[in-house]
Amino acid sequence: MENEKVEEHQILEQNLQNLLVQKQTFQIELSETSSALREIENSKDEIFKIVGQLMIRTDKEKTKDELSNREKILEMRLKSIEKQEDALTGKLEKLRDEFIASKNN
Repeated sequence: MENEKVEEHQILEQNLQNLLVQKQTFQIELSETSSALREIENSKDEIFKIVGQLMIRTDKEKTKDELSNREKILEMRLKSIEKQEDALTGKLEKLRDEFIASKNN
């Protein structure tokens, strides 16, 4: 029984670590997207977009809409990850409490 709880705890810890890596990746991407949106706001009418190894002229409003949509999607993903993170943290705390209680008995 005790080994099962330890194993479950290790799996939850690993899942939490994976989730935190995903969260960090999305946070970086969100930061870059928000920064690009600010740059578009400050730019004149002509903007360029990097596609592969090329830099091409692109429509400002279309690019702004694409980035805004991407920003919303990233914010939703981050909220979802944070909910999962809270749930995993709660399970880990419950397991720790159960483990401590079993050791004290």
